[in-house]
Amino acid sequence: MKSDKHRYLRQGSTRRILRAVISAAVAACVCLWLIFLPSCSAKPTNLRTLAPADSLIYLETNDLGAALQPIIDSRPFTEAAKKKPDLSALRGVQLAVAVTGFETKEEKLNEENSIGRVQPHFAAIADTHAWSWQARNFAENQLGEFINNMYGGGVNLETSPKNGGVSYVWTADDGRKAYAFVDGSLIFFGNDESSIDKCLAVRRGEGDSILKNPKLPQAEPSALVQGYVSTDGVAQLANIAGIAMAAGTGEQEAVKSFIASSLPQLIRSSVTDVSWTMTKSEQGIEDKYLISTVAEVSNVLSETMAPAPSAVDQSFFQNVPGELPTITLYKLKDPQVAWRSVLLLAQKQTDPATGKILSEFSGALFEPYGIRDAELFLSSVGPDLLTANADADGEKPFVITTVKDNEKLKRSITSDLRPTKAATDEGINFWRGKDDDIEAVFTADKLIIGSTQGVGSCFGGGAFPSTPFEKEWLAQLKDSKAPIATLGRDERSAEQIVSTLSEGKSDEAKAESRYFTETRFTKNGIERKTVSDFGLIGSIIAQLAPEE
Repeated sequence: MKSDKHRYLRQGSTRRILRAVISAAVAACVCLWLIFLPSCSAKPTNLRTLAPADSLIYLETNDLGAALQPIIDSRPFTEAAKKKPDLSALRGVQLAVAVTGFETKEEKLNEENSIGRVQPHFAAIADTHAWSWQARNFAENQLGEFINNMYGGGVNLETSPKNGGVSYVWTADDGRKAYAFVDGSLIFFGNDESSIDKCLAVRRGEGDSILKNPKLPQAEPSALVQGYVSTDGVAQLANIAGIAMAAGTGEQEAVKSFIASSLPQLIRSSVTDVSWTMTKSEQGIEDKYLISTVAEVSNVLSETMAPAPSAVDQSFFQNVPGELPTITLYKLKDPQVAWRSVLLLAQKQTDPATGKILSEFSGALFEPYGIRDAELFLSSVGPDLLTANADADGEKPFVITTVKDNEKLKRSITSDLRPTKAATDEGINFWRGKDDDIEAVFTADKLIIGSTQGVGSCFGGGAFPSTPFEKEWLAQLKDSKAPIATLGRDERSAEQIVSTLSEGKSDEAKAESRYFTETRFTKNGIERKTVSDFGLIGSIIAQLAPEE
């Protein structure tokens, strides 16, 4: 069959290739942003009827423009961008992404070292509600240029008629391929031809759609974007998470091997599926996640991870320093019981050997804070624990908590901590380790313990909050009734998102974004809600930023 061939000119700049699964969806979103498609009258398409039943991950939006609008309307984007991009062309454009599998490749860095790459196989389904010739023009030109830039230039395009539509295949110099199929106003795009063929088979009635999955959540009219991870998808993502976490540690090979095998086992035996919705609220973009867990896990966690009934004393925050990257507040009815339940579940949800190792080494999680006996520590403190880090690299952790049993608490901390000077007039006692790397400060009713730099930041001035905006921000943490709540700030995402979707005001223009996350435990599983300036979609768009 005769095909038309095109070759795109090589470009000097490249974009970071997305290797995370949801990033594939956002890449498709950004592709569509590049074209103006005049809308023709048509009722919305149920994109779920086009996605394969065995999709590992499914994402959808019924209005791509509406999904992206809150991102560019946010305060940080406005502060960092010269102007807002015009999204009017995307109003009413529907987009769904079905991930059908993963491929792991090993790339050699040198003779001794290599790195693993995980590539999701996906198909993006877009109903542009435009004329057929406009959709074909988009695939050949704007979509083609995006792929050309993403692959570093020099990409060949072959087009050919297929099943009443037009097929497109782009091939990079290194052999990587991208595919598209256009029929009417529908565009099917992906990095795996078989994924597109599965969608086309479903469209022809030759395969079941994802509507066949009884666990797929109902479409929510108020949601800007919805997502779902199936049980098989959870299992495959668990394997990827285990490998990624193991690779990110600086431990010996035996430890890495244990992490790579135990973490997937724990996730697969505990989590059944995951659903996600993105909506717009007065506070910002709201991402809600429901991590459905097996009955045993849900029942135990909903009881043991219950929040403390009383509110946090406002004086609890008086030593929290400003400019912290993240602050997490645990308000637990009984911290010791909560910790025990997590360990027991980890043992039950893994094999006996793995469970025993997890139990023996669980205390290592407390070592950076100068705590040698986690059980004793948690039995001697109150229901409120605040953990934070004085730097973004995680090298200066500390914890603030209320004291319930002072003598027992002192026995739980690192044995080489000793008083460094007499108590001050305010009754404050300073203790420090022999290597000066761990410090503890005892007051009448609180303990601050952790890295010397982290604890020192609590007494170095710059008390938090210092502005009305920060007071309002911190109030979310103080007023939260969730057992776990986190405040965070991000100094890079605004700049990265602006560089992807628009143009920055200047090289020096900076805009800080913030987020607030609450985690709750119910009989259905783990519920997590995050309110932020950019949302999950925005954080993934940041990964599309041009390489520096």
